[in-house]
This record gives sequence, structure tokens and C-alpha cells, in this order.
Amino acid sequence: MPKTAVTRVTHSCHLIEIGGRTFLTDPWFSTRPGYYQGEPIAVGISDLPRLDGVLISHDHYDHCDLAAFAAFRDRSVPLFVAETVVDPARRHGFHNVTALQPWEEAEVGGVTITATPAKHGVYEVTFVLRSGPEAVYFAGDTMLIPELGEIPQRLGHISLALLPTNGLHIRPANNMQVVMNAQEAAELTAILKPELAIPHHYAFTKGFLGDRLITSSDKNPLHYQDASRDLAPKPAFASSSPASEWSYDHDRQRGVPDREPAPWKPAGRHLRPEPPPDDRRPGRQARPGRRLPRTHRRTGPRCAPRTGLRHLHRV
Repeated sequence: MPKTAVTRVTHSCHLIEIGGRTFLTDPWFSTRPGYYQGEPIAVGISDLPRLDGVLISHDHYDHCDLAAFAAFRDRSVPLFVAETVVDPARRHGFHNVTALQPWEEAEVGGVTITATPAKHGVYEVTFVLRSGPEAVYFAGDTMLIPELGEIPQRLGHISLALLPTNGLHIRPANNMQVVMNAQEAAELTAILKPELAIPHHYAFTKGFLGDRLITSSDKNPLHYQDASRDLAPKPAFASSSPASEWSYDHDRQRGVPDREPAPWKPAGRHLRPEPPPDDRRPGRQARPGRRLPRTHRRTGPRCAPRTGLRHLHRV
């Protein structure tokens, strides 16, 4: 049986391998004022592998960066999206677009894609990918809602869960919470009972002023692991630095990671990014005869900080 594996790209953007197929989630490959990943982009668009499908949970820019993703070499790739993403995707040249409502499903090469409920500041869906006995749950940046408790009953066992943990609040909107926090992610982990749980959507920053005037959030993913110790002691918890990879083999008994993940630490300068001047902005080319500063050159698999976090979790 082909392995099930996840490679984090950044934020909520992942490469998921399951059933011999490869899927990309919530593409985000650029920045704009007030929207920064807060961590490296581990794989550039030109370095992406052949994709069997793309999952897009909602139409917020940091999850639906269609202007940048339009540079992908194959615009015929199937997109499985929330209903509000259909028109923007077609305007950017993607024509194989399927909208899924909660509990609707589609199939790609033997992998079943099922949309599941979500709640956010805009309309959103989350997704379960299943191939045989293995299933990956991708939670986008949803809140914790009662409907998510139906996933095990409706769709069966979840092998691997990708969950947001930063508990994002919008200060001008009466400090409204729009993303589940570490404690709520731990509660959902206890419901899903995956073998492996991976936090995401924690490093996002709106910049020095934006984080103080517009949003507040928890940028430490270890709070999720701490909250889960009592509520969900079963899963293994993986560090989630970009470019990290995880896989497990369903046909064998569950083991332990090959080695412990590197300790999490804040992303340093990425927590307070300052856009570089004119031609040195990320993604632009330097003027003839000039080199881009090292900190602003394109990051790809060769220069992304690899932590050696390739773990085999056997079930």
C-alpha cells in the first residue's frame, strides 16, 4: 500500500500524499501588507510536484492565493473548493473546479474527498481524504463546532489530523474569535483520535502594528501539545516547521518517531516582517548586475531549513 505522508509548505498549505496521489491544500505563495506567513515558504510554485488535486477551504487570501498559484504549470489540475471559491478560481484560469458542500464527496484516482463542516469569518468547508483504511483530516482554519464531532461516525477512523491552533481574534470586531485555539484543537483531537496530529496556522502575523491593533493570536504550537496531554493522550504530536515531512505505515504496528523533533522556537524576524524596498520585494527579480539580499531570495527545497523531521509512525 502506498504510504500516507504530509509535507508542510507554510501556514495551512500542505502537500498530502495518500493512496499514491498528491494533493495541495490552501495555497499561499506570496505576501501583501498585513498578510505574512511568519515562517518560510518551504516549496515554491515551480518546485511543486505533479498534483492530483487542490483543496481550498475558503476564499481568504492566505488560504486561496489564486493570483500566485495561477503560475502553476498545469491549470487543468482539479480543484475541490468551498462554493465561494468557484468563480475566483475560474477567473484565474482554473476550469476543472468542483464545489463541495459539507458531507458531499468526490473521487480522484481511488482517493475519496469528503467536505466536512466548518465555521469561520466567511463560508468555509474542511476536508477528509480517504484511501482504504487511511484518512487525513484537513481543518483549514475553522472554529470548533459540534458538527465536527460527527466525522468519526460518518467517515470512520482518522489516521492523521492537520489542525489550526492559534485561536485568532479580530480586535475591532469586539475581539471576535474566528479560529480554534490550542485547547479546542485538543478537544477535537480527542474526538477524532488520530495516530498523528500536526498543528498549523499558528505563525501567521499581520506585522508589528497589525498584531497589536487588528488581530491577536497564539503563535506557539507547543500549547496545543500541552493541552492535549490529558484530553488526547493517544496521538503522536509532530513538530510542524515548514519543509518537515511525516509518514506512517498502516500495515505495521505503531512505533515511535525515528528521533525527537527539534524544539519549536519563534520565527525571529518573520514575526515582525518589514517589506524590503522596491526591487527587493520577495518574488521580484533584482536589477541587472545586482543580487537579491540572502534573506529575500526565493526559498525552495534546497534552501529551506530542513529539520530532519521525517518520522515513520507505524500503525
